[in-house]
Amino acid sequence: MDLIGEKLKLMREARRLTLKQLGEKVGCTGAHLSLIEKGNSSPSIATLKKIAEALGVNIVDFFTAKEEAEPVVMKVSDRRDVSLRNWNAKIQQLVQHNEGKMIQPFYTIVSPGGGSMETYTHVGEEFGIVIKGVLSIEVDGRRYQVNPGESFYYSSRSPHMWVNEGEVDVEVVWVVSPPSW
Repeated sequence: MDLIGEKLKLMREARRLTLKQLGEKVGCTGAHLSLIEKGNSSPSIATLKKIAEALGVNIVDFFTAKEEAEPVVMKVSDRRDVSLRNWNAKIQQLVQHNEGKMIQPFYTIVSPGGGSMETYTHVGEEFGIVIKGVLSIEVDGRRYQVNPGESFYYSSRSPHMWVNEGEVDVEVVWVVSPPSW
């Protein structure tokens, strides 16, 4: 079982929901949720967002354990991966937990061909700056190319997606506010 599956099962059981009951809230089958819990299927961002909303948590809660105290300086070795397997991207949370915070920063490396692969929406706003490579983003059906040193900003309520259409890794520092991912 992978971390997402383990956390999903724990959260679902803590709320005394059956796979079928959660599936009805999410709009998928209990069998599909079972595959995710067992680590045999990786959910899309849209599905994971629906699961998180149904359980009353943020997406990142599937990847992290709550820590006692937030360090002022976070070492690279202490970053937590919060990536989905099917994204072909390494996404690391730049703070240990989100509770009580106004922003949620990430360091993201998107491999060639990697990305969200589908549009999704959520509460809040997003800001990012591309460090290396060229990131393609789509917001409200319009495509943008973000080059090194350039930044982007948009309402997360707008349908959006991101992808690396180039041949080299794309590195991005990404900030979501409020923490909702």
